[in-house]
Amino acid sequence: MNPAPRSLDGRGEITAVRGDLVHFTGSPFDSPVEECFVHQPDGVIVVQDGRIVRTGPAADVLPGLPDGTRVDHYPGCLVGPGFIDSHVHYAQTGMVAAYGDQLIDWLNNHTFPAEAAMADPGRATAMAREFLGELLRNGTTTAMTFATVHAHSVDALFAEASAVDMRIIAGKVLMDRNAPGHLCDDPERGYEESRDLLRAWHGRGRNMYAITPRFAPTSSPEQLRAAGDLWREHPDVHVHSHLAENTDEVAWVRQLFPDRAGYLDVYHHHGLTGRRALYAHGVHLGEEDFRLCHGTGTAISHCPTSNSFLGSGLFPLHEAKDRDRPVHVGLGTDVGAGTTFSILATMGEAYKVAQLRGRCLDPVRSLYLATLGNAVALDIDDRVGALRPGHEADLVVLDPRATPLLARRTERAASVTDVLFALSVLGDDRAVRRTYLAGRAVGPQDVGRGTPPGR
Repeated sequence: MNPAPRSLDGRGEITAVRGDLVHFTGSPFDSPVEECFVHQPDGVIVVQDGRIVRTGPAADVLPGLPDGTRVDHYPGCLVGPGFIDSHVHYAQTGMVAAYGDQLIDWLNNHTFPAEAAMADPGRATAMAREFLGELLRNGTTTAMTFATVHAHSVDALFAEASAVDMRIIAGKVLMDRNAPGHLCDDPERGYEESRDLLRAWHGRGRNMYAITPRFAPTSSPEQLRAAGDLWREHPDVHVHSHLAENTDEVAWVRQLFPDRAGYLDVYHHHGLTGRRALYAHGVHLGEEDFRLCHGTGTAISHCPTSNSFLGSGLFPLHEAKDRDRPVHVGLGTDVGAGTTFSILATMGEAYKVAQLRGRCLDPVRSLYLATLGNAVALDIDDRVGALRPGHEADLVVLDPRATPLLARRTERAASVTDVLFALSVLGDDRAVRRTYLAGRAVGPQDVGRGTPPGR
């Protein structure tokens, strides 16, 4: 058997992926699109040891590859960095599309019962596998997700993600009031379990830990203070929670924390704002909140399908991205209140939300939010979200002809922007031709096998 192709420096196997490349070198919210959006027809991504080593036109790159290099070729398909989901709940995978209610009733009637079932470690493992399979099916290669109050729910997710070499950011939910007793911890136990999980998993492989108070109403000031203490002790981890999703929730926070200037100020007061802090929704934030986010580096995950499903409101994306004080914003599915794991569909819903606010969100900026924008929001753009040499080779291959309707629509597309827009409106998991993690093609069938594919 011939040895796998290697470079002259003798490092690991070289492979390549060929197609029409789409990616970003900067933010189209800050710069003209033509200066930061790259569309390379018939391009090649060269991968070695799970990382990108070169990209460029096929005519330039292919002649330099060692003899025998495997090139996965996807003619007519778009190839870009894998999608990133900056807010989702893995324990709620099985309850997506649960009927009715707005936020608080929905939590009581649907969310808490689903999370209570995770007290069974076997259930947690099974749900982790289903969740990761759905992400891969939809081309999502990195996700920031809630676990549950149960420490073993974090163990299960990180173990299963490690087995397929997938980057996951997650943490145990902190909740010590205003929730069912069997789903509550206390400030000391929440701190200690989070600390132990952090020490066990953060930085192990591609796992990253997030300190995860559910939201201000379900954590006492003492618990929020303990969460802030833990972040000060471990500043390289993330903070992940919810913020200003629903008007009744905002009023509730005002009652619970009457001494604070507003909802975001509750987190800020307890040391939970800053770079690597990300809050989902932010629908009802005002100018002072956006200034605080800008000044501290705190990020917001825009979750359009969830906000529409629960009737929470329309996130003011363009106001958040004001060039005078831009806020880091990413895109999240928020399953199970969110209605789909598809980032493509979520991009389409973000477009509709902008339309309802009298603004226009073009497909290039939507794609940015789903890839490099999410990576920037999560402060991991040094490793994922773009096709830069040295970045981890997490990729998605999109087929504009995946369904008869898509094929009919895209055959008349006048530009790659038009193709992207059609994909965001008509696309779903069927449009995802292939997903790569660290240079390896993977899918739902690979989850639960116990070892990374090809190892």
